[in-house]
Parts: sequence; structure tokens; C-alpha cells
Amino acid sequence: METLLSPEGGLAGLFAASFLAATLVPLSSEAALFAFLRLHPEHVALAIALATVGNTAGGMTTYLIGRLLPARVQGKLDPRALRWLRRYGAAATLLAWLPLVGDALAAAAGWLRIHWLAALAFMAAGRLARYVVVALL
Repeated sequence: METLLSPEGGLAGLFAASFLAATLVPLSSEAALFAFLRLHPEHVALAIALATVGNTAGGMTTYLIGRLLPARVQGKLDPRALRWLRRYGAAATLLAWLPLVGDALAAAAGWLRIHWLAALAFMAAGRLARYVVVALL
């Protein structure tokens, strides 16, 4: 029987927490990764990979929501996120893991129709780097 303390149950929970943390749900995927690695340090690579995939999928869900927003909502989007994306393009989504502005960057990238594959690559790279740092701590 799988439990949250087993590697399998913990990995499923880590993936879910990482996905939800990349949406508007206030969770800490870093805390979930840290807790999992304290219990199962032998699974560091798999945990980092699942946290990265889950968090990136959540970020791309926010991107999709932004893409589906009608043109008239521009005034409701974070002006800093729009400026960064207009200036740096998809590369700005490298910072989509940041608290507070990250969700805005992902949604604004979708709204601005930033190429999804480039946004995906930059989002994944930023999130992977963050989780590697957490794992090293």
C-alpha cells in the first residue's frame, strides 16, 4: 500500500504540490521537495525531475489561461510582467518561478502569444535550476 511516506506516494504528492504551486494555489513546491528529499535522499534526480515537470505543467496551464483571455483584459494584467515580456520575449519566462510575479509572467506570456515552445523551454529551465539549488541545500 502506497502512503505519502513511501517513495511512490511521496513522488505523486510532490508532483501534485509542484503543479498546484505553479497556479494561484498558495503552496510551496520547494518545501515539498525538501521534505521528500529528507525522507528519500536516494531519489534526488527523480524528485527534481518530477517537481520540474509538475511545476512547468502548472506554469503552462497559467500560460494557457492567459492565452484564452480576451484582448480587453490588458488593464488587468500586471504591467511589469507585460513590460518584461515585451522587452525580453520568451526569455522573461525563465523567471516565472518567482513568487508574486511568476504567475503574472506566465499568464502575460500566454496573453501576448509568446511562442509556447520557447516559453515552455525557458520556464522549465528556470524551474529546474531552482529545484537543483533546493536539492543542494
